[in-house]
Amino acid sequence: MKRLLIVLLIALPIFGAKIEKQTLTSRGETRTYYLFVPDGIDAAKPVPLIITLHGSGRNGLTLVDKWMPLAQKEKIILAGPDSTVWKQWGAPEDGPVLLHDLVESLKAKYPIDERRVYLFGHSGGAIFALEMGLIESEYFAAIAIHAGALPEENASIMDHAKRMIPVAIISGTDDPFFPMKYVRNTRDELQKHGFIAELTEIPHHTHDYYTTAGATNKIAWDFLKKYAIEDEPHFIDYANMR
Repeated sequence: MKRLLIVLLIALPIFGAKIEKQTLTSRGETRTYYLFVPDGIDAAKPVPLIITLHGSGRNGLTLVDKWMPLAQKEKIILAGPDSTVWKQWGAPEDGPVLLHDLVESLKAKYPIDERRVYLFGHSGGAIFALEMGLIESEYFAAIAIHAGALPEENASIMDHAKRMIPVAIISGTDDPFFPMKYVRNTRDELQKHGFIAELTEIPHHTHDYYTTAGATNKIAWDFLKKYAIEDEPHFIDYANMR
């Protein structure tokens, strides 16, 4: 029994990476986010960072938790902030300044490749990821979303993009909240404006991200990892643009 206990105690550090609940101060407010830093990262070899934006009625943990296995394998740092109001994301309270402050605070602590900072969002977080990525196209390297589309009334945000930021959209053909015609329209409009925009349509898939997260995240990461900002990342404070 003692021998078995010793073996278990020795093995525990192998699984040391875990999700931690953290806070930071942004725009004078204390904000909560969930952080995952994979085991085995080298300070001399900066790694990518994915900011995850949760769906309505959820919190930052729900996406970070589903991304964690792939992030450990691929050596990706994850950070999932909570929105101010649990059922929706809004500007300027949730971005872009909050996202910038979160990224910069993490860069000060961890070896993050500043040219490979990405956005991933689901549902309400997908809409917000599109908006924030288009607004801060010179700061985020690429965007991937699941179950989301850009509202027609917000399409003018594309005109604010200083860089043709690549976008991947993953959506189910049976999603009742985001019918495929609206999702396809978002892709088509992005392409008309000159963006790289890829749409993966999943037959018979609904709005449910959580039961198929592994497959969705792999599609998203296979897209995101191809892109990096060529020049020095540049952030523009558009907090009061709308």
